[in-house]
Amino acid sequence: MQNDLITPRQIADDYVARVAAHDPVTSTSLGLAPGDDRMPDLSPDGVEERVAFARAALARLDALPEPPLDGDPAELTCARLLRERLDAEVRVHEAGEHFRAVRNMHTPVHQLRSIFTMMPTATEEDWIPVLGRLRNLPTALDGHRATLTRGVDRGLLTAPRQADVLAAQLTAWTGEAGGGPGWFAEFVAPAPQRLRPDLDSAASRATAAVASFRDWLRDTYRPATEGTPDAVGRERYLITARQYTGADLDLGEVYDWAWEEFHRVWAELRTDAERVLPGATVQQARSHLDEHGHTVQGAERMRAWLQQITEEAIEALDGHHFDITGPLRQVETRIAPAGSAAAPHYNGPSLDFSRPGRTFLPLANGDAQERFRTWRLVSTWYHEGVPGHHLQLASWTAAADQLSRYQVTLGKISANVEGWALYAERLMDELGHLTDPARRLGYLGKQMMRIVRVIIDIGMHLESAIPAGSPFHPGERWTPELATAFMADYAGMTSAHLESEIVRYLGRPGQAIGYKLGERAWLAGREAARRRLGADFDLKRWHMKALRQGSLGLDDLEAALAAL
Repeated sequence: MQNDLITPRQIADDYVARVAAHDPVTSTSLGLAPGDDRMPDLSPDGVEERVAFARAALARLDALPEPPLDGDPAELTCARLLRERLDAEVRVHEAGEHFRAVRNMHTPVHQLRSIFTMMPTATEEDWIPVLGRLRNLPTALDGHRATLTRGVDRGLLTAPRQADVLAAQLTAWTGEAGGGPGWFAEFVAPAPQRLRPDLDSAASRATAAVASFRDWLRDTYRPATEGTPDAVGRERYLITARQYTGADLDLGEVYDWAWEEFHRVWAELRTDAERVLPGATVQQARSHLDEHGHTVQGAERMRAWLQQITEEAIEALDGHHFDITGPLRQVETRIAPAGSAAAPHYNGPSLDFSRPGRTFLPLANGDAQERFRTWRLVSTWYHEGVPGHHLQLASWTAAADQLSRYQVTLGKISANVEGWALYAERLMDELGHLTDPARRLGYLGKQMMRIVRVIIDIGMHLESAIPAGSPFHPGERWTPELATAFMADYAGMTSAHLESEIVRYLGRPGQAIGYKLGERAWLAGREAARRRLGADFDLKRWHMKALRQGSLGLDDLEAALAAL
């Protein structure tokens, strides 16, 4: 009988269960097995075991009748997402990306620290698995070193600058850069006194293991990378871009479209610069705001200020453009730990919401007394918090009983998520929350940054030519140095942020283009739904349906949004 059939949703959720049982980072992120003290197996065998789950799930999908369950739309959507995501994962693995996972963010090494930030620490009992994980961290680092060593043996290496940046981050973790005790020692400092001797000892060994890995990275791995180019080329770029976008892209069309967007938004920036300071260029208006605009002194005060921005957005939007109720209202602003990348980021809630969603503010050089320019950060917090990442991802978590667990966890597609967050910034502009000239200039600057990302991410990795009609080095081919200068001229970033961004694009080819491509799909889907429904189109109703549909790749997103 039909009810006895295995469904795509069952395969998807079984896959999540298998991965979570294998990978402590996944289970901790989802809020499962809170007493687990394991660290992930990052050795070549551990990585192979993880991808074997994907291959097994694909084989189970292949064995299903076509179409499954008489074409149940929910099951078809789940099956399509699962197949696309697992296929992308296998293709990335077969390209050997795990052998060169050295960059400034989202590596196995970064996971080994972030797992601690997701663990509960309210009680003495909570600290016991923390102790176990600290003790297990050196073995996990050894496993990752073995995987990278195999990459060296096979000639699958990252570019030298990626190794340099990661080594510098690890130095910050150890505390050597500033003379402090290191991140792990600071993390265990609030623990109950009875456990402190064991925790302090384990934190010290974990710090020593990080320093040892850093030394190997600098003294053994880094020399082996000499001559490895920053550019990954078209073939590898298309593989990784599919991982981040859920689409097979026409890179020429995307590159040309991004240049059109560049000229459009630059014209808007010039107009708004005049509103900030009559007669000023964009650069002059930015400099004026940096010098005379509103600032907040000190990291803790800025954290509280950004928390207030999020809470004000919730109150303004709830009941009018969204329904923001229950755990969706729970989002915390925190200071990012030392040695993080320079960009703000968001971590979603656990499945049971016992850990709320959290936005993170990085500090320049770890300076807790930094002076923050608020005009640059307001739209960013709409992006990271509400109505951006938090509202979407927490809504998915809240809808997990209607969707498969896979669709709201491991099936997340970067371009969908980042596209929604960029759409959220634009929505707040449309709704009048960015009418202040300074804040709007900040918003447009973020738009320009995401457009520049598309241009230089494709440009650097494919070594594309700059169009003849460009105001910047027409006819030349992109290099990291030209990309840095381009961002400095048009995105208005600080030098520290610029370096971090360029390294990020070079280390994660195809990820940075998803923001604008995702926003393009969200806007096109909304406009198509508006045309289809005419006077019956209701923005709030459309938003709530869109937030409950779960993850979709860009090959499917626009059509799904148009049909809502």
